[in-house]
Amino acid sequence: MHVDVRYQPSYALALVTLDADESVQVEAGAMVGMSPDLRLSTEARGGVIKSLTRSLFGGESFFLNSYTAVKPGGTVALAPPLPGDINVIEMKGEPLLVQSGSYLASSDGVDVDTTWSGAKTFFGSEGLIMLRCTGYGTLIVSSYGAIHPMELEAGESYIVDTGHLVTFEESIDYNIKTVAGWKSTFFSGEGIVAELTGPGRLTLQSRSQVSFLAWLIPQLRQPSRDSGGFRFEIK
Repeated sequence: MHVDVRYQPSYALALVTLDADESVQVEAGAMVGMSPDLRLSTEARGGVIKSLTRSLFGGESFFLNSYTAVKPGGTVALAPPLPGDINVIEMKGEPLLVQSGSYLASSDGVDVDTTWSGAKTFFGSEGLIMLRCTGYGTLIVSSYGAIHPMELEAGESYIVDTGHLVTFEESIDYNIKTVAGWKSTFFSGEGIVAELTGPGRLTLQSRSQVSFLAWLIPQLRQPSRDSGGFRFEIK
């Protein structure tokens, strides 16, 4: 499998080229275009229970689409629903935690599962359940905005708004907390954060879906009647 990412970082597009009989598993709705000779199948990958858990608690689709090349050179173009970047990660057996909604695709050999991250994470508006990716192969993740990579040394800590996390290695310890007490949480605009402590690598996204919605929703006027119908307007 070869992945060519174009138009970074704002409107990234992943062009995946497959060898004969090679497959790529893709999040539902991510396909932009494909070679006509690719075989497409839709399945609850990992079984019904695992797929149901991934869908209900991981924010991912119950079904994954599998694209298989019948001859060398078959391609499929992939894109996330929000404008942003795409990162290609070669998995080498080390577990990686992926923020809900950032999974885009993976090759055979990469297992995508959900892991209960504890009741403490419940208060974060994002990431109640992280996807835990393991195995060997290619993993493709997406972001809202640009992807910012970081590496923490052993014992080094960094505080991140939970809405900006994309991935972090399982070797990183994390603690979910308020940024500076509940008063600051409610009035500062900075809510639940993750304190990450190394060693390990992580990636952040430069924009947050929740922050965007918090800005957008108040801009929408209540529906008003206009010529007998309803409409929404931007203030």
